[in-house]
Amino acid sequence: MRLTVRHTTRYRYDSPLANAMQQLRLTPNSGAGQTISEWAIDAPGIHRATTYRDAFDNLVHMVSSDKTIEQVEITARGVVDTDDIHGVIGFERGAAPTRIFTRVTPLTRANQAIRRLANHVNAEDPVSGFHDLMATIREKVDYKVGVSETHATAVSALAAGEGVCQDHAHIFIAAARAIGYPARYVSGYLLLEEEQASEAHHAWAEVFVPDLGWVGFDISNGICPTDHYIRLTTGLDSRSAAPIRGIRFGGTDENLQVEVDVLQSASQQQQ
Repeated sequence: MRLTVRHTTRYRYDSPLANAMQQLRLTPNSGAGQTISEWAIDAPGIHRATTYRDAFDNLVHMVSSDKTIEQVEITARGVVDTDDIHGVIGFERGAAPTRIFTRVTPLTRANQAIRRLANHVNAEDPVSGFHDLMATIREKVDYKVGVSETHATAVSALAAGEGVCQDHAHIFIAAARAIGYPARYVSGYLLLEEEQASEAHHAWAEVFVPDLGWVGFDISNGICPTDHYIRLTTGLDSRSAAPIRGIRFGGTDENLQVEVDVLQSASQQQQ
C-alpha cells in the first residue's frame, strides 16, 4: 500500500522566544514492512541542522533558531510504501542491543497489578499470551482522549481505568518487562478506518519474542500493525521516542497544535 503523510506541529508563545532548540525525530526508516519513497522536513533552521542517529537508530535533526520568534511551524511530509507483515518486524541489525529494552523507566515501572496482567503470558506460547495481554489491557483501560497527562505512568493509567494509546503502550511494555521480555515504545502513523480509534499520531508497543524477533501490538485497536501503519520512532517509552523534543528560552505559555493527515494513494484507491 502507498501512503502519503503530512504532519504539522505549530507552537505559539505568549511572548517572543530569545532562542529555541529542538530535536526532530520526524524521519521514518525503511525496514521491515515499509519503504520510504519520499520524505522532507520543513522547519526553522533545518538547512543548517545537525543530523545524527540516536541510541535507538532514530534519525535526528537538531535545529535551532537564531531569530526572535513568537511561533514555530514544523512540517514533515512524505510517501511510504507499506506491506502487511502481521506486526512481525523480526531481527534487526544496527539498532540498540535488545537487552536495553528490559530497562525500567519511570513511565514503565510495574506494580503488583501490572505483574498480575503479565500472568497472561505463557513461556510456551508467548505470542498468544501477548495477544491475551493486549485484550485484557484494552478491557481494563478504556480509550478516552483528554483524560491522562502527557507523561502519565503505566501504574497511574491502569489505576485510572482510562487513557489513550501511549497509556496502553506503557502498560503493555511494563507488563512485558516485568516478566523479562524486552519491549519498546513505537510512535508512528495510522491510516484510519471508521471503526478505529487514534490521535494526532499513534503509538503502540513491540515485544521481542524468541525465534520471531520484534512483534508489534496496537493495544488501542486490538490488533497487530498492518500495512495501514508507518513506524516513525522507537524508544524505551514515550519520552525517548517523542517525535519532537526541545528547550526554549523566553515565552511563559505555549500553545501546541498538531495536525496529521495519512491518506492512501489515490491511484491505489481506484484499483
